[in-house]
Amino acid sequence: MAVEFSLAAILQSNMVIQQAKPFSLWGTAPVGDTISLAGDWTKTNVSVVADATGHWKGQLPVPAAKPHDFTPHTITIIHRGRRVELSNVLIGEVWVCSGQSNMDMEMKPALPWLRGVLNHEQEIAGANHPEIRFINIENSFKKTPQENAKGTWIICSPATAGDLSGVAYYYGRELLQKLKVPVGLVVSSVGGSACQAWTSREALEADAAVKAKYLTPYLESPQAQESLDSVKTLEKLFEVLARPTLLYNAMIYPLRQLSIKGFLWYQGESNKNDGSAYTRLCTAMLQGWRKDFNQGDLPFYYVQVTPYNWEENDSTATYYARFREAQEAMLQVKNTGMAVTMNIGEVKDIHPRNKKDVGLRLARIALAKTYGQSKTVNMGPKLKSFTRSGATVKVTFKPESLGAGITTTDGQAPRHFYVAGKDQVFHPAEAKIIRNEVWLTSDKVKEPVAVRYAFTNYPITNLANNDGLPAMPFRTDTWDK
Repeated sequence: MAVEFSLAAILQSNMVIQQAKPFSLWGTAPVGDTISLAGDWTKTNVSVVADATGHWKGQLPVPAAKPHDFTPHTITIIHRGRRVELSNVLIGEVWVCSGQSNMDMEMKPALPWLRGVLNHEQEIAGANHPEIRFINIENSFKKTPQENAKGTWIICSPATAGDLSGVAYYYGRELLQKLKVPVGLVVSSVGGSACQAWTSREALEADAAVKAKYLTPYLESPQAQESLDSVKTLEKLFEVLARPTLLYNAMIYPLRQLSIKGFLWYQGESNKNDGSAYTRLCTAMLQGWRKDFNQGDLPFYYVQVTPYNWEENDSTATYYARFREAQEAMLQVKNTGMAVTMNIGEVKDIHPRNKKDVGLRLARIALAKTYGQSKTVNMGPKLKSFTRSGATVKVTFKPESLGAGITTTDGQAPRHFYVAGKDQVFHPAEAKIIRNEVWLTSDKVKEPVAVRYAFTNYPITNLANNDGLPAMPFRTDTWDK
């Protein structure tokens, strides 16, 4: 069957292309055909030839974006005299935003009985930002990697912003306001999805422990032989969204040749019982993405899961805390950053409405780590050490996490500190802020040897720095349950 000319589906008018990095264009054409590529910002035309498989790819040099330059550009692709133009293209910063429902949660309520993002009516009404463009990748799951994904690039306006991920919107708006350059947001997220579903088979196989836990059991199960056409019920859909590789194949692999700045990730609820295994799984996913996109160690900024009671009302349960600990361990991977949300959760709602602070916290990380704004405080108080003086424990925090100093967001004493003696039994501690330290005492623990802070499933915290960024949960012990 003859190969016809095509342009990759994600390459469209109204898109944002990544500044200061070669921009790839690709597609199909009859073997040996020549395709000419040109951008109106350069006088140089690039010619490429379709290879023996009927695929072609070329790159256009892209200049650095200039602040306040929102000039619309045109890209021209010519094949056998047929001219395809991508118009109203902006040069700026492009981020892929992925994960499950808290990334997927749009500004407006997705269904009439759901809640939208906090203050969404007013926020959407003011969302007149034509310099922000977004594309929602259509939900899909496939057993084999796909070359194209469906979606349409959209200009952000009060008429369209309701359809954009709340986290992505606030992140993009903050970058626009701080950098003064266009922002493109590629939203590829699915509610209820598990991390392994977003991970390539190659990446899952590269780590023996990850392969044994996530890939091999699936491949040896009857599920691996099922036709995906049999997915007809919501229950079956959620089961499929935990299967390895299926979302990666349909919603990440097709994006791999797109020039981007980095990734945002808000996921974990569906892996909440994985504990420390999640660190290796998510690392494998990221390493696979970076290899596929082939643009170096692309930034990966993610959200630590928000307090939620999982309808259990067990204030002593710690499996979600251990999962957060596994997420924090991802910070050991180069070029990563974690937004903490311990003070903006909703204990009885897995989808907290305050997505503004989530997006802004991610933007702080990017501005500090990616965009060189080193004075931007991008983390809350993070444990440095603790010392004991009699029955008092003194907790100190890393200087770079203190900002202008520590405080509580409600004027009350810090909550959710616990201390334990050699018996390994934790008791609530009375906490006081002394300068930039927290001093702890408990009349039930005369000789404390360990401290835990917010190390339960759903503590809504109040300890923060003066920039409003919450303290990171921690424990100083390595004890089992």
